[in-house]
Amino acid sequence: MTKQEIVLLFKYDAWATDHQLSPIEKLSDEYYERDMRSSHGGIQGTLTHFYGAERVWLARWTGKGENAMPEGLLSRHGLRERWNMLHAELIEYAEGLTDERLYLTFAYKDLRGNPYSQPLWQQMQHVANHSTYHRGQITTMLRQLGVTPVPTDLIAYYRQH
Repeated sequence: MTKQEIVLLFKYDAWATDHQLSPIEKLSDEYYERDMRSSHGGIQGTLTHFYGAERVWLARWTGKGENAMPEGLLSRHGLRERWNMLHAELIEYAEGLTDERLYLTFAYKDLRGNPYSQPLWQQMQHVANHSTYHRGQITTMLRQLGVTPVPTDLIAYYRQH
């Protein structure tokens, strides 16, 4: 992977999450907070999980912030603003890298304190893939609630951009 490809992947990730927030923002609190028995409860829990995961990875890479998931659940109020800020930080970080830096091994500890080490590009690719997985779960939950989801596939991003 090159820096250009990583930046594109993070721009896609930002677009896809922002795009998916449109139907989510229209949900009632009851639907947004409903436990749908998914891996992180419902839409609120799933958004909270992958927001927290992106925040943790960014903290690991920059050394700014805790290597821990944020406390509490994301409320619908200010949801888009929080995501936009996080994605701007991720894209800024990616844009500041070089191709050479992406291939260097980056050591980190997982949330349990276990040490790992992989090339930075693999970690960054994982973050985007992890978010895609959870957006897919949210798409299913929206359908179960009778809400028409929006397309967030990578090809939809390419077509639009």
